[in-house]
Amino acid sequence: MNTTKSQHDHDRTGSLQPSSVRAIETSFAPNMPVFDSAQLFGAANEIGIMHQGSLYRLKITRQGKLILNK
Repeated sequence: MNTTKSQHDHDRTGSLQPSSVRAIETSFAPNMPVFDSAQLFGAANEIGIMHQGSLYRLKITRQGKLILNK
């Protein structure tokens, strides 16, 4: 894993991601990247995800659940 303090790092697939966001290794899903939502969202309650040219919005609801909208 890259531990440099650059503004962005590239993950295994070459995607650009903030250097503060790191995959969590789990024993129940060893081949699946798992991210802590607190790292992804920080102080925000909504983030954007670009997928195949479309912007998706991932939001934390008042009840603490996640909703993904296109």
